[in-house]
Amino acid sequence: MGLCDQSKSDAELVGDALSGVREALAELVRRHWDTAVFLAARVLGSSELARDAAQEAAVAALTDLGRLRSPDRFGAWFCGIALNVSRRWLRQLRPEIPGEPADQVSASPGPAEIAESADVATRVRRAVAALPNGQQDAVLLFYLQGLSHREVAGELGISVGAVKSRLHQARAALGPALAPVAGIPQERTTMAASTAKAGWAEVSVSEIRREDNEDPLQRKHIMILAERGGDRWLPIWVGPMEATAMALALEAVETPRPFTHKLAAGLVGATGSRITEVRIARLLGEVFYASVLVDGPAGSREVDARPSDAVNLALAAGAPIRVDSTLLSLELRDDFARNLSSCPVATAEIAEEVRQRFTARPAPKSGL
Repeated sequence: MGLCDQSKSDAELVGDALSGVREALAELVRRHWDTAVFLAARVLGSSELARDAAQEAAVAALTDLGRLRSPDRFGAWFCGIALNVSRRWLRQLRPEIPGEPADQVSASPGPAEIAESADVATRVRRAVAALPNGQQDAVLLFYLQGLSHREVAGELGISVGAVKSRLHQARAALGPALAPVAGIPQERTTMAASTAKAGWAEVSVSEIRREDNEDPLQRKHIMILAERGGDRWLPIWVGPMEATAMALALEAVETPRPFTHKLAAGLVGATGSRITEVRIARLLGEVFYASVLVDGPAGSREVDARPSDAVNLALAAGAPIRVDSTLLSLELRDDFARNLSSCPVATAEIAEEVRQRFTARPAPKSGL
């Protein structure tokens, strides 16, 4: 397939894609990409988040294509997935954002110009298809169908530990393979050393930086991890909710109800387990990967996590934070350095905003 795909209808391309022609789905996504991004941006209010939401929708579309009942309506189906992803992200963002604006309603868009875009779906499909059968099945069941580790184990007839091992191996293979989807040069996918051979440096969260922007959804937040007993440091982009939780922990601000990470740490303790440490182990492309080490009645376990979630759990549980030493030696890209310099330290400011928000609320009336 190639340029001839452009003359085919959506229904014909869906049929080709279901028959195993990889380029067909790439053409389908290309046709409707701009519309999906446009709709996602209307919900999220951020073009960057909108592109991420559309990319997640493309991954879902490539694996769930067999469920599409009306092949001629692929565009509406794909855009609907993008809208659902965007609304879910918005619900996750809003509860913890101080001074959040009113909910935005998605309006009907005008015609969006269909422009050329990268063959995201084709690359994802190829990367997943290139995995060994066991890893491929685990990825599809866990990430796309949303099954738990235990449910995946039941479907595949293997142990939960084997499921986690397959997913770990799959992530290690997919990271470099999918880096070009985001336009990341290949040489930047090999920056982190193997976790097994890494030297670990203990760090602490020294500060939270925040970009000056009146719209909470548009603000960029950066956590700064500083080496204990050293002069190296590592900046990592984090979401507004995670940044808020860190600021509250660093400033020792008590809230009327526990934030998600404090609740999670409490639940771990309630099961007779404890978080022993968190590790930020590697960088693939522009994405950092972390894990949480837990000791419990069943022994030690390592759970994959985003660095922001792992660090917040460490702050809530009083556990040490360790980083692969090679990550502390990375040089900042020029554009990242400029963004960093434009984001002032805002740890105390964020915590104070939340404290005032809670103290400004009227006390509930008592009934008789």
